Amino acid sequence: MKKLMTMALMGSVLLASGCATQTALIQPTQQVTPTYAKSQSFFISGIGQTQSVNAAEVCGGAANVAKVQTIQSPTDVALGVVTFGIYTPRTAKVFCK
Repeated sequence: MKKLMTMALMGSVLLASGCATQTALIQPTQQVTPTYAKSQSFFISGIGQTQSVNAAEVCGGAANVAKVQTIQSPTDVALGVVTFGIYTPRTAKVFCK
């Protein structure tokens, strides 16, 4: 029983440590602090769901957009694991020139 609990704990830690990042680099930038960062809520692993951020509006024009990112941080993953995938947040970030 102790071995099974140890394996389950190790598996949970492994799953929770993973994170995913998608980045669209529009223009080269050295900026490390996002102009906009907001957590977006998704349910049932986000199947068939979309949310959008108008990056041009955030940056004051499309020419000022440097990079956009969607991140599933370890905290977001942990929330998904705890809720068995019912609630799976992601964080959207916009970087301006």
